[in-house]
Amino acid sequence: MEPQHQHDHCPNPETSPPPSTTTSSVTCCAKCGGPTAFAPPPEISPPPNYRPIRAPAINLPPNNHSQAIILAPVPQSQKVSTISPPFHFQIPSKRIHSPDDIRHFIDSDSGKKFLGFVVALSESIRGHKISDAFLQSHTINTIISIIVELIQWVDEIPPAQQSARYGNVAYRTWHSRLIENSESLMLRFLPNELQASTAEIAPYFTDSFGNSSRIDYGTGHETNFAAWLYCLARMGVVKEEDYQALVSRVFVKYLELMRKLQLVYCLEPAGSHGVWGLDDYHFLPFMFGSSQLIDHKYMKPKSIHNQDILDNFSNEFMYLSCIAFVKKVKKGLFAEHSPLLDDISGVPNWNKVNSGLLKMYKAEVLEKVPIMQHFLFGWLIKWD
Repeated sequence: MEPQHQHDHCPNPETSPPPSTTTSSVTCCAKCGGPTAFAPPPEISPPPNYRPIRAPAINLPPNNHSQAIILAPVPQSQKVSTISPPFHFQIPSKRIHSPDDIRHFIDSDSGKKFLGFVVALSESIRGHKISDAFLQSHTINTIISIIVELIQWVDEIPPAQQSARYGNVAYRTWHSRLIENSESLMLRFLPNELQASTAEIAPYFTDSFGNSSRIDYGTGHETNFAAWLYCLARMGVVKEEDYQALVSRVFVKYLELMRKLQLVYCLEPAGSHGVWGLDDYHFLPFMFGSSQLIDHKYMKPKSIHNQDILDNFSNEFMYLSCIAFVKKVKKGLFAEHSPLLDDISGVPNWNKVNSGLLKMYKAEVLEKVPIMQHFLFGWLIKWD
């Protein structure tokens, strides 16, 4: 005998009708269609709009700013015009305070020639390893010895014991020594007729290693170092044939010093774009390093994901050295802490990487008020 049907069974999800949007006190049994005392099913709300924590950067539609960078012409190198007597050296000052000032600088003769000098440095290292042999002038050797001495000062001034994670106050002692000795350091390589230039070029030099008040460092300070080199080129202290040495010897040694300062004194990144920036501290070594690797037979932009390549060749190529340093100081997946560098690894060749970084340097460094408001102008780099 078949048992009596009761309405205490669970509704069959395959045969149950779709939930009604109207509230009813009586519902139908899914099995026999009769009335049941089960409560009506709750109204189902639509699923929320899903927004990922970090959208994949490579698939984002380009905004107007990034599109403008892509469509901009690639900056070209320019020859440096050297000065001649009479000299009118002066203490440089800050002149950039607004976007209009930025546009004035970029469109000026001084701005174009400074950017052209940076591009010329990038071109000078194209296809060359750091260890490639070439003639080094006495001036280049003297500048290298000065930076080596600054590295030794870090060993002589140990970090102070403090609870703060960033900004070790011992850095201020190191920076004070730099300012005290800056003019005497310049006189080591300046000829007699140019020794009066110390008043103008020393501020560029002392501003190349970070800010002692904020205990930070960023691309603006790095740009000051490039401006200091440009001043030396304007005075004829370094010549065009020295450009390769300026990059592969002087700038590489400067990069070594800055990494030591960053690690020992825990310098705060100045104006960092965080996870969306190219790097917390530097830009130029990526530009110079990508130029080194143009037309390399084996290494492609995607080679940065090969740890063996980084271990064996980072001492010869600045770009690989920068990637290795980023992986050393940042934890987690590379694509998460450095998405822009990860995206660049998908570019097909180094020539495109280099031209893109040249355009990006102009747009993201030289055209940014927070960075360039600290840039200095004197007689060698004029505010036209």
